[in-house]
Amino acid sequence: MTNRITLAASEVRVDDHIYNGIAINAHPTNAWETISEARVEDGLIFLVTGDKKGKLHSEFWFEPDEQVVVIRYPAAAS
Repeated sequence: MTNRITLAASEVRVDDHIYNGIAINAHPTNAWETISEARVEDGLIFLVTGDKKGKLHSEFWFEPDEQVVVIRYPAAAS
């Protein structure tokens, strides 16, 4: 089960999924990308999907209190 949630950008975590438009495939579920890096830079929240060292990545910049919709999987039960 997954949860689509709206939260402040400062609360987004690595492994959350963020919507990145329609992309090459018109099916909307293919546009959700996994966040591979989340950090604060110059007072803004900087999110990266994909491999930042490679060519296939996306970058997102948000104010810390800006609302962002993500999909977050529940933590695995130990």
